[in-house]
Amino acid sequence: MKKLAPKLLMLFFLTFSSVIYAQDWKYDLEEALAIAKEKDQKIVLFFTGSDWCPPCIKLERNLLTTEKFADFTYEKYVWLRADFPRRKKNRLSPEQRSKNKELAKRYNKRKSFPAILILNKEGVVLGATGYRSDLDVQGYIDLLTSFDSFGR
Repeated sequence: MKKLAPKLLMLFFLTFSSVIYAQDWKYDLEEALAIAKEKDQKIVLFFTGSDWCPPCIKLERNLLTTEKFADFTYEKYVWLRADFPRRKKNRLSPEQRSKNKELAKRYNKRKSFPAILILNKEGVVLGATGYRSDLDVQGYIDLLTSFDSFGR
């Protein structure tokens, strides 16, 4: 029993800590817009190639999943993810692939990865950025906050 207790404690800690910083991703623009209107929030639209794009992976690991960034964005944004994985094991449903292609047609015609767009609750782009090695978490927070003035 003494050997089991530390393992259970570690399992609890890992489970609890991973839930704390997870974004509540949406995968449908209409759903994200409805929530944004209801809560008077903006939308973070994240275009990623989750299994082939090193800057996408870095951005997610070093920014999107940090406690500081999650605290900043929790009350302010609805999260919308458009993923374009290439590996067979990560393949999305045909319906989701179609939704993501429509998002890219509308918001990411240049097919830039990663791309972070801030949309207002009507779906208008207020600002955009990608992976920036010159920015830390606070730098991204400042940049995204600067887009707020465009939506008024």
